[in-house]
Amino acid sequence: MAMDGSGGSGTGTGGAPAMGAVAQGFGVSGAAVAKKAEQVSARPSIMFTWLAGSLASCGAVTFTNPFEVVKTRLQLQGELAKSTPNMVKPYHNVAQAFWVIGKNEGLRGLQKGLGPGYMYQIMLNGTRLGFYEPAKGILYRAFTGQSSDSQRPIIPLNVAAGGMCGMAGAALGSPFFLVKTRMQSASNFAAVGFQHNYTSSLDGLRKIWRDGGLRGLYRGMDAAMMRAGAGSSVQLATYDHCKSYISRNLAHRGYDDNSVGTHFMASMITGFFVCMVMNPFDVVSTRMYNQKSSAGGHGGALYKNPLQCFYKTVSTEGFFSLYKGFLAHYLRLGPHTILMFVFVEQIKAFGKKYI
Repeated sequence: MAMDGSGGSGTGTGGAPAMGAVAQGFGVSGAAVAKKAEQVSARPSIMFTWLAGSLASCGAVTFTNPFEVVKTRLQLQGELAKSTPNMVKPYHNVAQAFWVIGKNEGLRGLQKGLGPGYMYQIMLNGTRLGFYEPAKGILYRAFTGQSSDSQRPIIPLNVAAGGMCGMAGAALGSPFFLVKTRMQSASNFAAVGFQHNYTSSLDGLRKIWRDGGLRGLYRGMDAAMMRAGAGSSVQLATYDHCKSYISRNLAHRGYDDNSVGTHFMASMITGFFVCMVMNPFDVVSTRMYNQKSSAGGHGGALYKNPLQCFYKTVSTEGFFSLYKGFLAHYLRLGPHTILMFVFVEQIKAFGKKYI
């Protein structure tokens, strides 16, 4: 049987005219069909995008984890205590906190929680980056009847897709975020918040399971889903829009869709907006995770749910307590966003070329 395009499969030199002829029979131009086929074939698989997101986010968090440690301690400092002139604060600002931790705990102290941080990044960013495009496609077809490739971006649908994927990823990774937060807050020199004193990630998971079972492992998941949903809805949609805008308007200067410069600028802008939206949820999530368990191991000793944590935090420490650790958060989130999206775009470009 001939398989070179002159008959049979139509995948060779005769395939394009045949496709065009069939398309014209249905009132569709051959060029439009060819363009659509090219878009579909160029789109990476969900598994590859999941892998790219996981690798990229793990690479990014390796560099940004020290700022996560600083942010966690700043957010727990002065928990549910009214600020007074005589209040002792071991950490005064990002630079001083970085210095104090590095001086007294070394590089190991600045990289606390990196192990569970890797696992959390795989669960969170692998899921949300891997399933963002499929989720966006489903929403576009449901509300417009067309695919997301065939029209200009619709921001509310992009936001919804990002939020859903972020919440799903946060739910999957919640036990690792729980252990990570508790390990990062632990310090023999300048302790803030409740000290859980886990010797390793496995030790933390084992102790949590022993004291609270599955329910204990997923304590604080609701706060994490709110945090990731808010952050992802802004991050993925804003990055999508910024990258599209930059490549559309600055392509003549070399900033096309696959340019590292385009990815860098889009990530810088995205990081700021994500931090503005997510920081209040991040403070609540950190405190929900780090609090001591109540008697019997069911629930937390300070907060029953995220809404109560919001209320108690604001009523005791004031509204701006929700923005504790903001600069550390941005110094962590800004570079993390930049590194993650630059890495993921380069991994995807590598995949298109060699896989």
